[in-house]
Amino acid sequence: MFSQLQNSFQKVFKDLRGQGKISESNIQEALREVRVALLDADVNIKVVRQFIAQVKEKAMGQDVLQSLTPGQQFIKIVDEELTALMGQTHTKLHLSNTPPTVVMMCGLQGSGKTTTAGKLAASYKKQGRKVMLAGADIYRPAAVEQIRTVAEQVGVDVYAPGTHMSPVDICNEAKRLAEGRQVDLLILDTAGRLHIDDELMQELVQIKESATPDEILFVADAMTGQEAVNVASSFDERLSLSGVILTKMDSDARGGAALSIRAVLGKPIKYIGSGEKLDALEPFHPDRVASRILGMGDMLSLIEKAEGVYDEKSAKQLEQKIRSNEFTLDDFKDQLMQIKKMGSLGSLVKMIPGMGSKMGDMDVDDSQYKPVVAIIDSMTGKERKKPEIINASRRRRIAKGSGRTVQEVNRLLKQFQDMRKMMKQFTGSGAKGKGGKKQQAAMMRQLQARMPKGGMGKGQMPPFGRR
Repeated sequence: MFSQLQNSFQKVFKDLRGQGKISESNIQEALREVRVALLDADVNIKVVRQFIAQVKEKAMGQDVLQSLTPGQQFIKIVDEELTALMGQTHTKLHLSNTPPTVVMMCGLQGSGKTTTAGKLAASYKKQGRKVMLAGADIYRPAAVEQIRTVAEQVGVDVYAPGTHMSPVDICNEAKRLAEGRQVDLLILDTAGRLHIDDELMQELVQIKESATPDEILFVADAMTGQEAVNVASSFDERLSLSGVILTKMDSDARGGAALSIRAVLGKPIKYIGSGEKLDALEPFHPDRVASRILGMGDMLSLIEKAEGVYDEKSAKQLEQKIRSNEFTLDDFKDQLMQIKKMGSLGSLVKMIPGMGSKMGDMDVDDSQYKPVVAIIDSMTGKERKKPEIINASRRRRIAKGSGRTVQEVNRLLKQFQDMRKMMKQFTGSGAKGKGGKKQQAAMMRQLQARMPKGGMGKGQMPPFGRR
């Protein structure tokens, strides 16, 4: 996400390092680079001009703060302006005081509306709300089957009668059923259409007037850049959109749509799609996205992803195992699978401050899970509980059974033992009380020393990568 912009901004910041004051000449040069980077990212030209003018006004002639370098001061200004450009804070869905809240999804064909409707349903179901999907796309082949399949996968109600009813009637009947079933959130999945097709656009207007949705969300493919903004503007003229969901953000290296759409449209980006799975929908936080663009990571989103995977009971059980030195290779494997649920390794690592810029375009290969799991699965139950009994002959057997080498088995066992010792230290009494901070700092240095130098590429997996 935004790798092209990250690289460009990192170059600008690098050029500003070591200067005692932000002068007019070096600011002008930096802003020229930023302007080119934004235009290359397909950001709207008017937005670029306004952004550059505001950064220049704030940065020109400022003395460097005592604790900051000029580069850091410039980053701070750019960070603030990027956040303001995208809307400052996350805008939640407006939930009606009298359920059901009706959300109408619209956009071009192929933008991912049906999948996004399913993701939104999954998100609100997870919050304990009763959700229902309505399939109002009677034009696309297999659209009815798709919305039914998505609803089944998410585990929510669905109303998709098929092509014998008009989209307006389908939405009205879905709302009536949702009221009777005490549904909290009804999501209307409308057909994709071109903004220049007046007849189909008028159909959306009729759905709006009849079903009176609380939210009208435009679903846009982020990879289309400025074109997504232009199309959204056309839909907004007819429907008065309440917000935007950007899909395929995980594949968008430029970021033109994310940086332009709110400034041009005046409507907030409420969610971003960050993958194909039905749990890959993130609330759009402008400040966090700005941090990602500037290569400063996004620890809050990373923590929220972890909280969504780890429950408190399991965390306490794991801590107890670590304290009593009962953390086994089975537990190790379970933790890897939990991490995998949080998303791709590449996306997770880029949320760690400083790691995005170090990785550049390199990818952390998710296939590295497979050999680790294969090796562990080739062990006996006793070996997984007590890896210290694994001698040379057992290692050869495990390597043969997993299709890996003895060296890979040795490496995994060594890294497991090192990690178990370190985890024991983190949960031990020494990490608390007097001297605890110094010891924690020392352990963090140990962890950092184990991270691969110069970023992580294929064949390396944090923090179990090759040394």
